[in-house]
Amino acid sequence: MIQEYINAALYKAHYEIIKDEEPYYGEVPELRGVWASGKTLEECRLKLTEVIEGWIIIRLKEGLAIPTIDKYSINVPHKIVATCG
Repeated sequence: MIQEYINAALYKAHYEIIKDEEPYYGEVPELRGVWASGKTLEECRLKLTEVIEGWIIIRLKEGLAIPTIDKYSINVPHKIVATCG
């Protein structure tokens, strides 16, 4: 389910070339704050995948809603609290 969500998000990604050391820039407009850059398009896409994964983890941990992308959704039942020890 999570992999399908990530793939749907990547399908919605927009890419452009910018003037930078890492000229490939990608973002997922449906996921606020999700963007990455890379020296190649493939590197940018791989980094964007990692950013989406981290974004999902943070949203789950904080109990924040995760928007549906196409037919894919991730339900957040409640805030997840991490404990040590």
